[in-house]
Amino acid sequence: MQISPSILSADFANLEAELHRISAADWAHVDVMDGHFVPNLTLGLPVVEALSRVSPVPLDAHLMIEDPDRWAPQYAEAGAQSVTFHIEAVADPVATARAIRAAGARAAFAVKPGTAFEPYADLLAEVDMVLVMTVEPGFGGQAFMTDQMPKVSAVREAVRRHGGEIWIQVDGGVSADTIGTCVEAGADVFVAGSAVYGAEDAGAAVDRLRQLALAHQH
Repeated sequence: MQISPSILSADFANLEAELHRISAADWAHVDVMDGHFVPNLTLGLPVVEALSRVSPVPLDAHLMIEDPDRWAPQYAEAGAQSVTFHIEAVADPVATARAIRAAGARAAFAVKPGTAFEPYADLLAEVDMVLVMTVEPGFGGQAFMTDQMPKVSAVREAVRRHGGEIWIQVDGGVSADTIGTCVEAGADVFVAGSAVYGAEDAGAAVDRLRQLALAHQH
């Protein structure tokens, strides 16, 4: 049960300090948005490279960008230890996943709420994680979409059939109120933004989410 706080909810003027607030977490989730694949614009390669030098936890880069085939391996080279591309944006998912892994990072693909997982189940051999979006990508602070839980369960079943250790991540609206539902559906990596960074003690919020997740684990 891993907690990956999203720095999208952090204070962008003090990112090094904000990363140290979540030193109890397993990962720091870095949302990269290009203003094209999603309407919002956040940060890019130079910032990820700088963060990787000061972060007390590994970086989990979530690329909500066009042309991830070109850019994703560069995020691994810049120091992200997990790189997720969107299946809706990628041209050659197998080559891109292999390039991310060759650069030394874990590779993952993400599916938006309106995208079915089943057509991409064959990609499990090429990735270390699948991200099921539980909000529409592009903005923080959205309401959790419970209707995505059957998709999480479908991914878990496919992973079970496939074998190996492939993580299932959920991103969007994850909080103390929703994390149990995610665990029961089969998720084991949880991206939480405002639930962590909106708390007075971000480290305590991370610990609480992890304890709640473990309590729901079968």
